[in-house]
Amino acid sequence: MNAPLRRVGVVVLVLFGLLFLNLNWVQVYKANAYRTDPHNARTQLTEYQRKRGEIALAGGQTIVAQSVATNDELKYQRNYPLGAEYAPFVGYKPVSGLATGVEQAENDFLSGNAPELFADRVKEIFGNKTSGGNILLTINKAVQDEAYNDILHNRSGVKNAAAVVIDPSSGAVLGLASTPSYDPNPLASHNSDTAQDAYDQLNADEDKPLLDKATQETFSPGSTMKVIDSAAALSSGQYTPQTVIPAGSSYTPIPGGSFTMHNAEASTCPNATISLIQALTVSCNTAFAQLGVHLGSQQIKSMAQAFGFEDDSLSLGRDGHEAGLGVAASHTGDMTDPNGQDDPNFVAQSSIGQLNVQMTPLEGALIAATVANDGHQMRPYLIDKAQAPDLSSAYTASPKVLRTPVNTQVAGDLQQMMESVVAGGTGKKAQIPGFQVGGKTGTAQNSTDDGDHGWFIGFAMKDNQPIAAVCVFLEHAGDSGSGEAARIAGDLMKTVIAQKGIK
Repeated sequence: MNAPLRRVGVVVLVLFGLLFLNLNWVQVYKANAYRTDPHNARTQLTEYQRKRGEIALAGGQTIVAQSVATNDELKYQRNYPLGAEYAPFVGYKPVSGLATGVEQAENDFLSGNAPELFADRVKEIFGNKTSGGNILLTINKAVQDEAYNDILHNRSGVKNAAAVVIDPSSGAVLGLASTPSYDPNPLASHNSDTAQDAYDQLNADEDKPLLDKATQETFSPGSTMKVIDSAAALSSGQYTPQTVIPAGSSYTPIPGGSFTMHNAEASTCPNATISLIQALTVSCNTAFAQLGVHLGSQQIKSMAQAFGFEDDSLSLGRDGHEAGLGVAASHTGDMTDPNGQDDPNFVAQSSIGQLNVQMTPLEGALIAATVANDGHQMRPYLIDKAQAPDLSSAYTASPKVLRTPVNTQVAGDLQQMMESVVAGGTGKKAQIPGFQVGGKTGTAQNSTDDGDHGWFIGFAMKDNQPIAAVCVFLEHAGDSGSGEAARIAGDLMKTVIAQKGIK
């Protein structure tokens, strides 16, 4: 054999070798990825031969996502009977593309492909038709209805809003509302043009209806941040609720500087000093700005982080099923100058929840829940149970402590201070006769044209036992926003009290 033929032979062998390696790569390493690719037409046909499991509320009586039989090639159509009220967290399951929300987080279980449902898949081999598993949420229908309708029809005329209701003693999410929302049914259409048109329209909406404002967006928290300041002060051991701190009608953090802070109203706290509890009760900006500067950025940041700020790993899903139910991290922002030293202007503004401080409504509810639960922050969760097709239990949520940012003494002091806010301060609209109600309003400044955000975080207790914790957020609500948020929060806590049958 001459040299040219040998070279050709070597090239052919190399090409065959590469082809062999590529085939093995596709069959061994990439097979599962191709098989499960949501854009794979064969995958779609296979997936829709099996009925997808239901998503239901606590107790299993109210279904929020189900599959119904069809006469087309895809044998089942995903349907959302209660539409927009639940869409932000239930999500949707499109024929092509990725699911969202609970539909994504629990996709394997709902589709019947989870390891826990292996026995059911074996039954299919012998001709026994099975369906996917069912997911039961922690959401209470009466609480969710109240939350959604109250923010949808709020008296401030706000379009963008969120409300969160948590059981402080367990972490179970009882209500999770976000507006504007959307109808998920067109997004699950078997007609690809209909689904794509619906998605394009929603995705182009500047109000971002596809994002859950309760968990996926962050906003300036305004004076709700003063609860964090108070916790830092009390935890230092140098303050009690009765400790007198500097206040006044104005405060210039850097003497002679160009920035001066004022209170919302001249009559709020005009005297040179005020007690810590009274400062929270009337929401004195100048007092908390000076307190923050005195404590320093590190103490403020550390306490915020102890309550959950900067945590980008939090999820409302069950362990191992975080995808689709992750929660955006809240942030305190930068409070130092280029040399790494505290910038008094930055610290002062951050201490009242302005500048670069950003918080999710869920984090606001967690702060209130932690205070009510004697300093123990329970891991928030949305998935209560996972049931096999025969309704046997494959998973039941088990509450667990996530953090303990403050001790029992500090939590008790904070309860007293927040109850003072509702009893005789800025949160009076959240009062519930016969119950201990604590809270903190927040007005986060924006440009004059946009209007300030309105916040309220709070809790309800009976005989010192926590019943509910809430956060209500109204974007660009203006001067009346925090009062309206407090009123809505009061309604939500009353609903939980009624659902629990507490007198």
